[in-house]
Amino acid sequence: MAVRRDVRRSLTAAALDLFLAQGFDETTVDQIAEAAGVARRTFFRHFRVKEDAIFPDHDAMLREIVAHLDSASPLVPPLTAVTEAALMVVDTYAADPETSVKRYEVTRRVPSLREHEIAATSRYQRAFAAFLNERDGLGTPEGLDERDGAAGQRRLRHEVIAAAVVTTHNHVLRAWLRGGGTGDVRAHLSEALSGILAGLEPWLDDRARPGDDEDDVLVVVTRRGTPLWRIAQEIEAAR
Repeated sequence: MAVRRDVRRSLTAAALDLFLAQGFDETTVDQIAEAAGVARRTFFRHFRVKEDAIFPDHDAMLREIVAHLDSASPLVPPLTAVTEAALMVVDTYAADPETSVKRYEVTRRVPSLREHEIAATSRYQRAFAAFLNERDGLGTPEGLDERDGAAGQRRLRHEVIAAAVVTTHNHVLRAWLRGGGTGDVRAHLSEALSGILAGLEPWLDDRARPGDDEDDVLVVVTRRGTPLWRIAQEIEAAR
């Protein structure tokens, strides 16, 4: 597995260097393989086309993100779980700043590659929205009655929140890449998401908060289906 990973990295490094030096369209798979010191057939054991050689493995990353969200404790606020997932994504770029900066420069020059990257990252947004819907007990869109305005509004809110997370991630990441990949991009993203989501968190659940009761008895009134993380927050806030 380690050897396979090293070969993939060598092919990616060779592809990026050639794309930057002589252009994407002008570079062939044979040239990439030769520069990486492997045979042409080895290239195709790792990548389908030359475009695939320069992008991080979004399929594998998406599987990790979905697994992370699926395994999140019901006591963890959903926005915390989504923030952690977004940080996992940016960590893949921060792990190899040099390659990430070169990749950004190549995609900036080639519109088709930029569109490829946008399409890939949009899948994270769908995963975040699906997780928020699941936490809110909404299920799939097909399972909703179109006349259920309240559910439709909650689903819309989740879409907006997911879009805000991805937009914030992309904005911070691009700024870091334009700066040469220096600095702590994870810390910058964490701070940015905290500011953005602080304003959106009350919007995620607009149910009225219970007031204080007697010192010795705490009564929490909540609606049927309220997630455990919200109940925990209600109890903690009322203590």
